[in-house]
Amino acid sequence: MYLLRFLRDGDWAAVGGYLLYVGLLAGGYYYNVTFVQLGVLDLGTRLVGLSRPAVSTAMAGLALVTAGVAIGSGVWMDRSGTSRDLFARLRLTFGVVVVQFLVALVAPHIRSVPVFLLWLAVSGVTIGLAVPVAFSLMVDFVPVPDRGYAAAAAAGGAFFAAALYPLEWRIGAFSTVMVVAMLPALPLLGAAAYGKLGFVNDLAARGQPYADGRFTRGGASLPITSIRFLSFLVLLFGVFFVDSFGFLRIVEEPALVEASWQSPDLGVHATIAVVHLVGAGMAGVLYANFEEEWLFLWTFAVFAVTHLLYAVGFLQGPIARGGLAEPLFYALAVSFYTTLNFALWPDTATPEGVGTRAAVGVGAAWLATFLSTALALYLKGTGLSVPEHFDLVNALALLLLLATLAMLYVRRAARAVGASGEVVAWR
Repeated sequence: MYLLRFLRDGDWAAVGGYLLYVGLLAGGYYYNVTFVQLGVLDLGTRLVGLSRPAVSTAMAGLALVTAGVAIGSGVWMDRSGTSRDLFARLRLTFGVVVVQFLVALVAPHIRSVPVFLLWLAVSGVTIGLAVPVAFSLMVDFVPVPDRGYAAAAAAGGAFFAAALYPLEWRIGAFSTVMVVAMLPALPLLGAAAYGKLGFVNDLAARGQPYADGRFTRGGASLPITSIRFLSFLVLLFGVFFVDSFGFLRIVEEPALVEASWQSPDLGVHATIAVVHLVGAGMAGVLYANFEEEWLFLWTFAVFAVTHLLYAVGFLQGPIARGGLAEPLFYALAVSFYTTLNFALWPDTATPEGVGTRAAVGVGAAWLATFLSTALALYLKGTGLSVPEHFDLVNALALLLLLATLAMLYVRRAARAVGASGEVVAWR
């Protein structure tokens, strides 16, 4: 583990860059899973007065804006050379965080539909721009062998914080948390962006020593049209879709959510938070030591078990408060696939291609998240029951598990017939 080597050698610039990256990614993801994904629903329905189907339509629009901006900005970064300019990307990050600070500050005061839609559009643009910029920083700050561990720290930290606070899922509470967190972060990020932090200047002078990712070949990024990249894309789109499609219906059912994520018992929150850390840590270790198909297989297997537990509970009678088995399995699976998502896309690229690949991969994940959120809200508005909804979720989870098993079989078969052990078509 390179981080331990940096600490042992007293390379504090490398340690500082490592921690800066983890902090940026953890903070950004906390912003998205709490303030955006959960806060938009409360803001649109309770404060603006829109129906749930109307909010679901607005969130679908947010998804499209986010994905479009992410892909456009990622391609621009690679073509303009910004992907190789650390300070240019830090300045973009600083600008995004400034706008997101203002977005968080004004959110609780929105009451009209036009202002709400404008607010959503600005949110989508900033998230879309942040995706390729933030993920590309891994090639500057995190050595390839440590990327699973750094991704685990970011994912585990974000989910740990989200599980513990705020306990009330209201836009006012989310806004307060984000404003308080961003206030001290803004001067630090601004100093880094404009060359006022010594360790960042030191790292910039070193170039990009961690340039080529784990899945690059011969100094070239993994082709976006390759079977391997497309399989990553389809599977991670699927897991983000299944997660949000199930979770957003769970949080809409008081009997389910009040026994877990919104329980008045702080011990329940602490247990879920710790399981998030454990799941992320497991994923980080496995990412560093196993091939990607085994990671996908583990993720979808845990998701299948999770939704099976919920389905069995529904078969036993009316929806009621249950135990912690289901939410703990959910926490384990979510932390696992989020760690995989954080580490995977920078590892498919060299600095010249990291913006586009991170934008396509992470943008697709966010698109899946927001579209499935919108669909879950829409289906509830049509009167679909919770057990019926989870029949759909279970079917999708099992389909993805079978797809991963098929991918594993095809890859093994391809290796068996390949003279060199690697088949060009898979790449």
